[in-house]
Amino acid sequence: MMIEGVVWAILAGLMLGLYALPEKFTEEFKFENTWGLFFMMTMFVVPIIASLTLINGFGYVFASVPSSVLFKMAGASFLWGIGVMMWGKAINHIGLSLGFSLFIGTVILIGSLLPFIVDGLPETEAFITIMAGIIVVLVGVLANGKAGLTREMDEIGSPKAIETEGNRSVGTGILIAIIGGLLATGFSYANAVGRPILHEASQQSGNAEWVTAVVVMFPIFISGGIVMTAYFCWQLTQKKAWANFKTPAFGKNLILILIMAVFHYAASALFAFAAFKLGSLGNTVGYAIFNTSCVATAIVSGVVTKEWVNASFKAKAYLYTGLFCMIIGIVIVAIGNGL
Repeated sequence: MMIEGVVWAILAGLMLGLYALPEKFTEEFKFENTWGLFFMMTMFVVPIIASLTLINGFGYVFASVPSSVLFKMAGASFLWGIGVMMWGKAINHIGLSLGFSLFIGTVILIGSLLPFIVDGLPETEAFITIMAGIIVVLVGVLANGKAGLTREMDEIGSPKAIETEGNRSVGTGILIAIIGGLLATGFSYANAVGRPILHEASQQSGNAEWVTAVVVMFPIFISGGIVMTAYFCWQLTQKKAWANFKTPAFGKNLILILIMAVFHYAASALFAFAAFKLGSLGNTVGYAIFNTSCVATAIVSGVVTKEWVNASFKAKAYLYTGLFCMIIGIVIVAIGNGL
């Protein structure tokens, strides 16, 4: 069961690492058009259709759960939505590489520890091993960020140019990325606090075990989606981008964005299922593996699409060191879960 859970967590991370790929093929859409429509579909359309189609006794399942649990899930998910929005802002300040590394690093560290607060600490040996694995993963994430910064310096040609260009906003960007990462761990908390009760209610309605993942994602996505959708509606208005939806390419773009939405939703649902399969420490172990495999997938995708073809040996050395550390970290975390 443990091996199966690890495999599902890795697959979820792979899907999350690849979900944005279709975005490269949209046409005549601004950033706000693509991502505004994406969040509307992945947070509302896909979860509602999936939940009503796959959950037997949908009304009974949620009516039988204490309102206090649903409120906790909704509040944590709302914070998750704010965190994701702050991540986008951080990237504007400090770039994708550093912003991604700081955000995901914070998410992995805090998000992996939160379930211990909800579920209690495991035995000492397992706890120490899992924490050691998480630390190795974080070293890999930081090495990945260093690789990105080094590549940017290579492209500009001068470390001083980087410093001058980002001097006014780098501190703000780092702060936003870390706070955003802290808030985004609301996803892990919502899953940890809601899954046991929702699983029991789902089972009582005659659903298969895997359906619990769909049940858990419903309140998380709906609550988080409120923030994301409101933000992008505001951005579409500010950028005067609503008119861009009136384009001959809308049909093609809609299909591509729907694929993105399905992959994004499925990745999150698979994480919830993986956490269940991994047992009592599933939320901690699964969250670390899920986010780490996502980062690793993004790195490999960048290599395959030749983003690093002109990078220096030093930048590539940081990149591959980071990837190696993340893979080793996953293995250590998995071993800790088996103790």
